[in-house]
Amino acid sequence: MVKLGIIGIGGMGSAHATNVAAGKVKGMELAAVCDRNVKSCDKFPDAHPFTDSDQLLASDKVDAVLIATPHYDHTTIGIAALKAGKHVLVEKPISVHKADCERLIAAHTNEKQVFAAMFNQRTDPYYQKLRSLIQGGELGQIRRINWIITNWFRTEMYYKSGGWRATWAGEGGGVLLNQCPHQLDLYQWLFGMPDRVRAFCTIGRYHDIEVEDDVTAYLEYNDGTKGVFITSTGEAPGSNRLEVVAEQGKVVIEDDKIRYTRNEQQMTAYSQTTEERFVPPSNWNVEIPVNGHGGQHVEIMQNFADAILEGKELIAPAAEGIRSVELGNAMLQSSFEDRTIELPVDASAYEALLKKKIESSTYVKKTVEVETNDLAGSF
Repeated sequence: MVKLGIIGIGGMGSAHATNVAAGKVKGMELAAVCDRNVKSCDKFPDAHPFTDSDQLLASDKVDAVLIATPHYDHTTIGIAALKAGKHVLVEKPISVHKADCERLIAAHTNEKQVFAAMFNQRTDPYYQKLRSLIQGGELGQIRRINWIITNWFRTEMYYKSGGWRATWAGEGGGVLLNQCPHQLDLYQWLFGMPDRVRAFCTIGRYHDIEVEDDVTAYLEYNDGTKGVFITSTGEAPGSNRLEVVAEQGKVVIEDDKIRYTRNEQQMTAYSQTTEERFVPPSNWNVEIPVNGHGGQHVEIMQNFADAILEGKELIAPAAEGIRSVELGNAMLQSSFEDRTIELPVDASAYEALLKKKIESSTYVKKTVEVETNDLAGSF
């Protein structure tokens, strides 16, 4: 059995602990829980309670940890856990900025330690199917990507539920750091990293917060592919529509459906050879059957346990988490500096920019240390 300790028993930490305690993850037991607020630990009486993560890591109670604390602690606790020889599963994002991602990843020097990230939407068969179409060459060259992901609606009460929320010092950003790491991860997992980013991030457009809650970004690839990424926590009703235009046709994922309009002939070849002037290539509509949204968090934890016990390949290696962080950093830097950002991002330059934001942040950690983990890692 994998003896798991969960650090940060807030919204997501509690959910993960409940799943493990209920036996939903085969080969894993909830051996310990850790939170500054000891009352949070009381919810899991069969697990050994800790109020200090260093004490948990120094104990022999666990051989693996899941880190579900506020974002900045992902780096420091993650490094400490790896140095302590524990297997590590870290909530998204793996760190707040690229430089911290590099520090965290560099601490993983023992190949026998399993190091994974909680990118649970990689288990969704909708995105898995699209990825197989892309990697299998069915779609041909991708020409345009549009993703509108605005169904992350949050209220003022949500942002007031923890002093660390929606602050530069407490969270490190807004929608790009809290809600959209999932889509940023899926974006790069599906389409790869762009070469340039130009973004417009609005601070507190819909809420009384100091970070971004509305983003429109333009992403460009050296092969000519263009992407547009739009997200917000203020729109109601929101949308989740991913549209991919490629040589062989168009794929749309929306409303729990995958619609594929497939060209009989690839569009550029048709355009260059047809006698027609206005008529597009013939096509047919295919609705690709998909059942459910996969195992999500439980599947990632099961995969983590299986990787430890059986050596199975990880669905979401933590080292890949740097890419979604880098995309979010590039969007924020582009907006702040009113210019196009070339990738890879200059990690030290973005870290310096973020430090300036932290200096003017309203969050004062020492006054809210108890409450931070009340909702640690929750969406």
